[in-house]
Amino acid sequence: MLTFDAVTLRLAGGFALESLSFALEPGRTTALVGPSGCGKSTVLRLAAALLKPESGSVSIGSQMFTARNANALRHRLGYVLQEGGLFPHMTAEENVTLMAKHLRWRGSRIDERIDELLALVHLTPEHLARRPSSLSGGERQRVSLARALMLDPTLLLFDEPLGALDPIVRHELQRELRQLFRSLGKTVLLVTHDIVEAGYLADDLMLMRDGQIVQTGPLRELVQAPAEAFVADFIAAQRQLNDVLSEEAE
Repeated sequence: MLTFDAVTLRLAGGFALESLSFALEPGRTTALVGPSGCGKSTVLRLAAALLKPESGSVSIGSQMFTARNANALRHRLGYVLQEGGLFPHMTAEENVTLMAKHLRWRGSRIDERIDELLALVHLTPEHLARRPSSLSGGERQRVSLARALMLDPTLLLFDEPLGALDPIVRHELQRELRQLFRSLGKTVLLVTHDIVEAGYLADDLMLMRDGQIVQTGPLRELVQAPAEAFVADFIAAQRQLNDVLSEEAE
């Protein structure tokens, strides 16, 4: 569903990605994890054609992104940002329906899709009537998710969507996202710093370092059979942090 073929990109005088290749299978959720600056968010921006590779190609399905078809292919994906990325001067409903109206969907079709989305993301019409500033962080993320799903895309991209939320709301949305991913059966690429969250939400993890993929597989595989010392060290560091937090909570 999403293919990177030998993608190279330089940012700020250095390689952000160098000859990066991978392919995501349809209907599976993949979490992209790794230390800050390893290239995770760059991968998402390339996947959404917000950046252009210097060499190599990015494809959705069988179609490679080009200058001519980039806008049309973007309609096949939904993008959820940290803290939602909603337009503050619009109501939640205006944010959600923006692209559908741009594409001249009929009013009845928009209304029908809104009803479906409200049930999916656990919002009410009252939420949609408000502007983002009057919504909680969790509500804003639900609106952002509804906006990403509005056109019924085949590919969903999530860039640290839960990172700015408090722990209780984050835990609640983790459960909802996991159920949503499984029920919709869409291809999902999720960026997170939290390897526990990645293992909970995703079928597979892709661990990155310095613009390269070090190991791909289920969390259990990375834990039990790390491809190299970096994989074991990255997982151990996260475990140690969780142990410290657990001790402080007791």
